Amino acid sequence: MSDAGIKYIPSNTFSYYDQVLDTTAMLGAVPSRYNWNGGEIGFDTYFSMARGNASVPAMEMTKWFDTNYHFIVPELGPDVKFSYASHKAVTEYKEAKALGVDTVPVFVGPVSYLLLSKPAKGVEKTFDLLSLLDKILPIYKEVIAELKEAGATWIQFDEATLVKDLEAYQLEAFTKAYSELQSACSGLDVIVATYFADVPAEAFKTLTSLPGVSGFTFDLVRGEKTLDLIKSSFPSGKYLFAGVVDGRNIWANDLVASLSLLESLEGIVGKDKLVVSTSCSLLHTAVDLINETKLDDEIKSWLAFAAQKVVEVNALAKAVAGQKDEAYFSANAAAQASRKSSPRVTNESVQKAAAALRGSDHRRATNVSARLDAQQKKLNLPILPTTTIGSFPQTIELRRVRREYKAKKISEEEYVKAIKEEIFKVVQLQEELDIDVLVHGEPERNDMVEYFGEQLSGFAFTANGWVQSYGSRCVKPPIIYGDVSRPKAMTVFWSSMAQEMTKRPMKGMLTGPVTILNWSFVRNDQPRFETCYQIALAIKDEVEDLEKAGITVIQIDEAALREGLPLRKAEHAFYLDWAVHSFRITNVGVADTTQIHTHMCYSNFNDIIHSIINMDADVITIENSRSDEKLLSVFREGVKYGAGIGPGVYDIHSPRIPTMEEIHDRVNKMLAVLETNILWVNPDCGLKTRKYGEVKPALENMVTAAKKLRAELASAK
Repeated sequence: MSDAGIKYIPSNTFSYYDQVLDTTAMLGAVPSRYNWNGGEIGFDTYFSMARGNASVPAMEMTKWFDTNYHFIVPELGPDVKFSYASHKAVTEYKEAKALGVDTVPVFVGPVSYLLLSKPAKGVEKTFDLLSLLDKILPIYKEVIAELKEAGATWIQFDEATLVKDLEAYQLEAFTKAYSELQSACSGLDVIVATYFADVPAEAFKTLTSLPGVSGFTFDLVRGEKTLDLIKSSFPSGKYLFAGVVDGRNIWANDLVASLSLLESLEGIVGKDKLVVSTSCSLLHTAVDLINETKLDDEIKSWLAFAAQKVVEVNALAKAVAGQKDEAYFSANAAAQASRKSSPRVTNESVQKAAAALRGSDHRRATNVSARLDAQQKKLNLPILPTTTIGSFPQTIELRRVRREYKAKKISEEEYVKAIKEEIFKVVQLQEELDIDVLVHGEPERNDMVEYFGEQLSGFAFTANGWVQSYGSRCVKPPIIYGDVSRPKAMTVFWSSMAQEMTKRPMKGMLTGPVTILNWSFVRNDQPRFETCYQIALAIKDEVEDLEKAGITVIQIDEAALREGLPLRKAEHAFYLDWAVHSFRITNVGVADTTQIHTHMCYSNFNDIIHSIINMDADVITIENSRSDEKLLSVFREGVKYGAGIGPGVYDIHSPRIPTMEEIHDRVNKMLAVLETNILWVNPDCGLKTRKYGEVKPALENMVTAAKKLRAELASAK
């Protein structure tokens, strides 16, 4: 950043796990189960909180707003003894200073920290987390004092919760916190940053009148309505950090459009008070385009990763100051024009097919209970049928085969033979275990989105476009740059091969359109729902081809449906409407006897249960075991659900092997709220990350538990 000419360079943004956990460490808010005895928090305690250890479980992890990044949720209560226990922020400020770079230390703001926390186990659910403000502010003050002593002149507090729907008492907490910090911050310029969405009018009023604050950061990419508030009521004499360069996508900035926006803002806040910025942290985008040797030059010219984005920020800042780099701007304009006119981006027939979707809501003609009857006649399954979610362990050997095939070290014939053997092994194992509905184990797949993206047109793939998801886990999202279509069948070859190996039903396995969308970098030149409908049509073709090939059970995973939910309630209905509609498009054309499954990873379903019912799948399997069965409470509260449902009976994210009794009890609890004839028995999620030594006994216990329950139900009758 320093080399790129950036003036306000952040520090304390590097993390060994995530920024919220860093704040928990700074505040010494370590749950008692980790046996921390005070003093500076070391890696042992830090990583135990993040990942658990041999004797105690990790803290809960959840999504950071609506991104694919995660954070460790603080567990707080009235008895937590806060103390200044991690000097990371000051150490890193000093480290940069020793290198000649004066940085702006960045913190999760005190109010957002509390609003993102949860009451610890044993603390009343109704406990007011904001009541802890008085206990954490003294620690923030200690840190600020140390930073001042070290020579800091600017400091930034991220208060991104201001973009959510907040109540009046929550907004008051911001005013209280910053009034309290005002004297500690005297002599410092304080920035309060928001991102990911518009700041609502009331929150904008609270934010811009916070005492002792010199400047404010707004996301002007996702927060277009905030512009009106800035134009009508931005306080005079304050700095505006204008987030015009998208920190969450990989597209090159439209510099001409950004410059004209910045010039209009300059008229409002004044030249010396306007700072050009990214819309949010660059954590959410890929690192550097220089590492992409395989992307072709045309697509590459349309992109900007983090390293390119800081150059864009600097070029815009210089242009505002009257030192416009004409060559840089004209290269950018040429790339923007080439993207608009490229024949690779537009496919007339796809546009027509997507436009033709309007006016129908794409529902299967028969209702779900009649369909389940027709399917049962064909499939002849026992009550409490058993199945798994899709993937089986991906062994080192299997990864090697895929790698060698990709590198052309083995022939296609050798590759198919190796994968066929693996599928046969998985089918045999499931038959030995006496599972009712089988899967082929997905040995040919690297990733549930990439596998499909590689076979669809309109997608491009990076070699090194990694983005942090949590800790050291990264994902490599595909890039959707053009209209999406399916040139040929993607999974039929493997699914039919697997079905031929068994008389039992073999599930076809697909990733749904909403998940493909939410786990990709999506084109920004048309609304997201348009792209989603295009993907839905491509998956629809695949579903119909699987059905023609004799596959009678087809699973369309929508693991990330909830993830795309907008941050504000007012926008939920529109999103859920097109997301659920996209799912229905994929399977509207199948016969009543074809059973459509979907799978969802756990993520607070309770508020979207009606949308899930509206997906109109025949069977839904849901990750459930980690959530203390919060999910079942929805049905206890009287939500009527008539389709098949399989809440996960054990947690596949843990190497632990559940006992038969444990699974038996769990299913019994489910039977207390769900009808016997709709309940399925299955693990939480795919088994890809587990070892066979864990998978076999766990599935054996699962099938035994189901059989025992069938016998008990029969004798009760």
